[in-house]
Amino acid sequence: MKRIIGIFKIRHEERWAALVAMLYIVALNAMVIAQYIQQFINSSDNYKRLFTRTFHISGFDPLTYAVVSDWDAYYNIYRHPLLAFFWWLPAQLNRGLMALTGYNFVQFIVAFVLVFCAFYAFIFLCRIFRDIIHLPWIDSWLLGALTYSFALIMLSSCVPDHFILSMFMLVLTLYVAGRKIQSKNSLSRWQTILLFFITAGISLNNGIKVLLANLFVNGKRFWHPVNILLVVLLPCAIIWGTARWEWKIYEKPKYAARQQKRAEVDSIRQARVAKAFRDTTRLKDSAAIQAGIQRVLNKQVAARQARNNKKPWRKNIGKPIAHGEFSQWTDVTTARWPSIVENLLGESIQLHSDYLLKDNLVSRPVIVKYRFAINYIIEALLVVLFLVGIWCGRRSRFLWLALSFLAFDMLIHVVLGFGINEIYIMSAHWLFVFPIAMGYLFKKVSNGKLHIPLRLTVLTIVLFLMAWNGSLFVGYLLN
Repeated sequence: MKRIIGIFKIRHEERWAALVAMLYIVALNAMVIAQYIQQFINSSDNYKRLFTRTFHISGFDPLTYAVVSDWDAYYNIYRHPLLAFFWWLPAQLNRGLMALTGYNFVQFIVAFVLVFCAFYAFIFLCRIFRDIIHLPWIDSWLLGALTYSFALIMLSSCVPDHFILSMFMLVLTLYVAGRKIQSKNSLSRWQTILLFFITAGISLNNGIKVLLANLFVNGKRFWHPVNILLVVLLPCAIIWGTARWEWKIYEKPKYAARQQKRAEVDSIRQARVAKAFRDTTRLKDSAAIQAGIQRVLNKQVAARQARNNKKPWRKNIGKPIAHGEFSQWTDVTTARWPSIVENLLGESIQLHSDYLLKDNLVSRPVIVKYRFAINYIIEALLVVLFLVGIWCGRRSRFLWLALSFLAFDMLIHVVLGFGINEIYIMSAHWLFVFPIAMGYLFKKVSNGKLHIPLRLTVLTIVLFLMAWNGSLFVGYLLN
């Protein structure tokens, strides 16, 4: 337990940079709280409706506010199997405060957790640069600042969604795995299982990355039958069984209620159509009357389908591979290259000034272009630094571990198309790998003439991104 607590202790040489990072993250959260506190501080009869209809920052979901205000399993259970349970204690704290004061402190409680996760994700990321890649502190802080100047990392640090929690766990996993690789020790089974349950519990797909860490650290020992059974199969079976149980207990009754209500509404609508048709038709034959009623109903269904197809939430979602339980989340028709340029490497790093922070499922098109060439120059420069960094660190097992995290996300998002229409929302799951790769470039030139120019180049990018993203975000909140 002392070792677990000790890893969170701030080192003496980290204190000033940690203070700056803390002030930065707190300021971001304070702005979001200030924007919505008048709407959210009072109690409500339907918190889920209040938050989803009021909170609008890009495509982030405010379901965490609903969970902490009136605890329920509001998240998609198969994608976030334990996330609602992780928020149970904060929800009880908020419930007690509401009973004492009559006010809803959800924003402050959630912000405390977001600040903690964003802050320590920054600390552990900088320790990766310092302890594993062996960069000077100034380069470590510079690459850490670069990471938090990226648009969607900035936003993930202060919005009530799960992404910064995932980033914290993924960076922690990388840091622990990197230290094990350095010391040539194994990643123990209890460490892997603990990291897996928390990481996969927050977002199921990220649990795969913990297993990848075990594979890269332990090598051939990963394939030992006992390790496969205890570290891979058993935890996966438990978390999947928990998700199925959670769906049966919490979601199935609500699903059945929705189906019943929909059937009742359809029955009333059909009865009205039938009555109106019978009152106006000259037909006498009952079969002909029934056929006429069915034609009217079919026309109404087609009209509703046509209206729905014109709505952004329908137009911006591509065709799935199939319509199964999980295959329905795929997308084979959304254009990949424009999505990579404008969203994967665009909006993730630099906000678009057009359709600023609009929701892709409400009013934002899938593809939005920048107005200025400088944005594409910055994007291209970061890609070049990333690729050169990979080349410089191509013999590092740790770098390939980090790249495996990125590759898995690119597989599910770009290849299979899961969430590709708003891929930038998931940036906190993978974007930190870019600065990690760049760290190997810094290490390569650390004793050469290119070191100072590289520092100045990255510093210029940091200042530009801070100014660009910060001004657009603040302007959005103030409007």
